[in-house]
Amino acid sequence: MTQADSQWDKLLKIKTTGRDDSHADRYRYPYEPTPYPVLERLANSGYIGKKHTLLDYGTGKGRVCFYLSFQTGCRSIGIECDERIYDSAAMNRLTAVSGRRTSFIRGSAEQYAVPAEVDRCYFFNPFSVEILQAVLAKVIESYYENPRELLLFFYYPTDEYTRCLMAQDALRHADEIDCRDLLPGSHPQERILIFSPHNA
Repeated sequence: MTQADSQWDKLLKIKTTGRDDSHADRYRYPYEPTPYPVLERLANSGYIGKKHTLLDYGTGKGRVCFYLSFQTGCRSIGIECDERIYDSAAMNRLTAVSGRRTSFIRGSAEQYAVPAEVDRCYFFNPFSVEILQAVLAKVIESYYENPRELLLFFYYPTDEYTRCLMAQDALRHADEIDCRDLLPGSHPQERILIFSPHNA
């Protein structure tokens, strides 16, 4: 746990640190929170503001939702399939500074019907490419039913994720946020890929 982790968790009145792979398998990956410096860069990018609603896939303990709602004023929804980790997010919501602007759903991402008000989606490699493809189909279905500006953020995308995204006819690569300077190691995957539907 870094100093930034403990400082931000304390400020936001939440507990989101630590990795949890107790229920991980080949389809659903371990809980690992997005580093706060990365979320800060995303919050300062101008892509998320008060008028937006963010959907965080594999929300874990809710760090993305709490931080971005606090920093940008957006509303946020987190979806999590692991009951124990979902319970941690729900407990955090009771104390969180931005708790009133967040909500959490326990369920499978691939079966979740994306609400019409959602116009921002966030992914930190929460599940397999097979599940990602099903989730993208739901996101695109929601977009076609209710056309709107819609942005999808992919932090630290794996090669599999990147290939899958580039092969989606309904999506286009809209931008990229470089995060290589934020953490030790300068790994080429330290970035946020941004995609949107072709007509958005």
